[in-house]
Amino acid sequence: MTVVIDTLKTRGAARTGGAPQPSPAPKLELYKKREPIHPKLVHGPFRMVKWVLLVVLLGIYYAVPWIRWARPGDLPDQAVLVDLAHGRFYLFGLHFWAQEVYFVTGLLVISALALFLVTALFGRLWCGYACPQTVWTDLYIAVERLFEGDRNARLKLAKAPWSFDKLWRKSGKHTVWVAVAAATGGAWVFYYADAPTLWGDLWGGRASVTAYVWVGLLTFTTYAFAGLMREQVCTYMCPWPRIQGAMLDKDSLQVTYRYDRGEPRGAHKKGADWAGRGDCVDCRQCVVVCPMGIDIRNGPQLECINCGLCIDACDEVMTKVGRPRGLIAYDTDAAVAARSAKKTPVYRLVRGRTVYYAVALSLAAAAMAWGLETRSSVDLNVLRDRNPTFVRLKDGSVRNGYTLKLANRGAEARTYRVVFDGPASAELRAVGLPGRRELTVEVEPNRVRALRVFVIVPAEAATRHSTPAAFSVRDLKDGETDTVPTVFLAGPGRAR
Repeated sequence: MTVVIDTLKTRGAARTGGAPQPSPAPKLELYKKREPIHPKLVHGPFRMVKWVLLVVLLGIYYAVPWIRWARPGDLPDQAVLVDLAHGRFYLFGLHFWAQEVYFVTGLLVISALALFLVTALFGRLWCGYACPQTVWTDLYIAVERLFEGDRNARLKLAKAPWSFDKLWRKSGKHTVWVAVAAATGGAWVFYYADAPTLWGDLWGGRASVTAYVWVGLLTFTTYAFAGLMREQVCTYMCPWPRIQGAMLDKDSLQVTYRYDRGEPRGAHKKGADWAGRGDCVDCRQCVVVCPMGIDIRNGPQLECINCGLCIDACDEVMTKVGRPRGLIAYDTDAAVAARSAKKTPVYRLVRGRTVYYAVALSLAAAAMAWGLETRSSVDLNVLRDRNPTFVRLKDGSVRNGYTLKLANRGAEARTYRVVFDGPASAELRAVGLPGRRELTVEVEPNRVRALRVFVIVPAEAATRHSTPAAFSVRDLKDGETDTVPTVFLAGPGRAR
């Protein structure tokens, strides 16, 4: 070995005319350059389902801000509205306040559990059919196909030198991509303000800087994710492909290559015998139609989004060669393994994890429904003064100060009665409101009214340093009440 190394050094020195030169270190490639994927158009039931869902989901996204719904006061009459200025979220007949974050949490928990259950049963249906990245990428590929043709035409155009034909096709595609991205960003900001008004303001240059910034940001991200990055978002940026591995097992229905029927694979000539070989003719149509660029015949893979397009492509080929459809289908690993062992496959939809997800989902949904059903339209919040904690007046009586925030979540103005339950002979005083033992307060619909309230207790009744107390509010129309506990403090203090 030493002789070989010395010989190589000597030859290197001879070539360079001097001392032996060290061999250059190999270049370390830490990132593989993306190879663009040009999926072929395929026809079949799964492709049709994806087209229908694309139209329906995008239609919902773009149309919902324009649906009108009567709102009280000066609120825009919009069915779905996120009112950041006042901390409100309106969803048709429901509306939620910022303090009711538990309802938003409940909605997120229900969505997560539903996703877990669907994934455990049927694989990554969300990724393949309803994920925004999938939906917008499908739309962008359709636009690309419109300008540049199907897979073979796009591959040929990509390799062709620049010409007028290539320029106008590329320019037209990117122009429509930017327009779709801008519509995406524009539709998003409509959820945060009155859509017709904001539409005119955006085009007239009267909208806020924040609105233009968000439209620009979402335009850029939609264009980049759906047009330029595509499968990279699903493979490298999205955490769900890695999380979903914990939801799947051998009994989960997924897009599956039935190797028990397809192997051994190989080319097949028309009229040749099928004996001793599998049904897969190695045509690679399942690969060229895949938007992720993978080969489903390699088994379950991180990149697979279970869109089913490879099923359509394979069924089309099987029909042409006269073999049964379903070589690639929604199936389970357990069923494929059972058929390989000459056993009857058993499909187990009801199993431990699906029961757990279903029960957890039912409980979360029931808790959410109960919370909405028992939700009161009145809410009281009490803040007691901290400095000073109490004041002793000249006549010896003790005064505590409180700030009451009375929320009317209803759609009409309400009149409430506020009562203090604490030390005997306590009097209530509030600026601009009559009353001694109780206060009568009017609150506008969907508003919060803050009251500065003083509770005064005579000296003979203020005998304890801390007395448990409570404020109660009652709706004079329908009797809804809310009670908030507090304390009344008394003790040595400086006279005022």
